[in-house]
Amino acid sequence: MAEARLAAHVWVGAYLRRLSLADIPAYVTRHGDDTAGAIMVKCATLDGNATLWRREWDFESDTRPWTQMDAGTERDIDQITRREASFDPDLWVIEIESRDGLTLLDQDGLV
Repeated sequence: MAEARLAAHVWVGAYLRRLSLADIPAYVTRHGDDTAGAIMVKCATLDGNATLWRREWDFESDTRPWTQMDAGTERDIDQITRREASFDPDLWVIEIESRDGLTLLDQDGLV
């Protein structure tokens, strides 16, 4: 059975609210398609480095877990998001600022 999916803008709004409640600054740096846009999350650790997360289909578990796509300098991560956006005009990019790298993507209830 296919996994139920939220519209992208609903998920983004809920995620931003959850980050706000945890006092983690977050910004939408690229607004994608409201309904079906893919979402990437950049976590800047405020030391010049960042990680980039996205959901990918895991065929073994038949789920879409968040996986770390890349890690490196913020400049390198920004270059990746620009390249991905050039291929996918529906892409959302959310940037969070978290010195300890906390993204809340692994929290229960966050679909």
